[in-house]
Amino acid sequence: MTDTPGPDLLASAPAAGRSRGARRRSGAVPAALLLPAVLGLTLLVLPLVGLLVRAPWSSMTTVLGDGTVWPALRLSLFTATAATAVALLLGVPVAWLLARTEFPGRRLLRTLVTVPLVMPPVVGGVALLLVFGRNGLVGHWLDSAFGITLPFTTAGVVLAEAFVAMPFLVLSVEGALSGADSRYEEAAATLGASRFTAFRRVTLPLVAPGIAAGSVLAWARALGEFGATITFAGNFPGTTQTMPLAVYLALQDDPATAIALSLVLLAVSVLVLVGLRGRWTGGPA
Repeated sequence: MTDTPGPDLLASAPAAGRSRGARRRSGAVPAALLLPAVLGLTLLVLPLVGLLVRAPWSSMTTVLGDGTVWPALRLSLFTATAATAVALLLGVPVAWLLARTEFPGRRLLRTLVTVPLVMPPVVGGVALLLVFGRNGLVGHWLDSAFGITLPFTTAGVVLAEAFVAMPFLVLSVEGALSGADSRYEEAAATLGASRFTAFRRVTLPLVAPGIAAGSVLAWARALGEFGATITFAGNFPGTTQTMPLAVYLALQDDPATAIALSLVLLAVSVLVLVGLRGRWTGGPA
């Protein structure tokens, strides 16, 4: 007769595992790792400290009240939100295609989807110009057939931000779809639900946390986009000058304003991390 562990033993196993994990975490740090770790933390944290130390706190209200700050902030919030909406509309189906279907070239397609993550943003802006510029592959047709011009417009800013931000959402949603149990969708299909109904009523609720996390990351990436935006859309106040572009311009003439704008973007980044702390930073949900 095979002995089975009693309930007391089963209950004590997780506690024992946590105790061993705590002992591992509380062990002494090897000297060979301590110095590089301290240097790495210094490299990551010191620039942020410098930004806080050099901030013009006494004149912050005056600096942020400048007539060029709030238009850039409003434009950034609008374009980042619009770019995230575009990423949601197009990126969720792409993520589903990569996670739920098998077809030749799927790995290549996944690689192409992630290219904007590693591509220099300026190169992305040049690529957008070659496709959506007035003489581009698609832009020439849009201009001649519909009179639509995307470069150096607010719509161009949204397109540039969506291009660089969508991969964050696609990868997040694809990971959530890969981890979701597909048997729920199969059960819905046996009950007569169409493929799209199963996706809308079953799959989307299952992966809603992944969609939310990907949306926030995409929004934050769009808010901080610089290279593709200035290359494809230019830097026109009130039309295409977003917060990162305003920081770049202010740094040349008014460093105090540049620091104040940088602090606003830093605050947004911190809020994003706080909102996603349970998923991305290992903290409590």
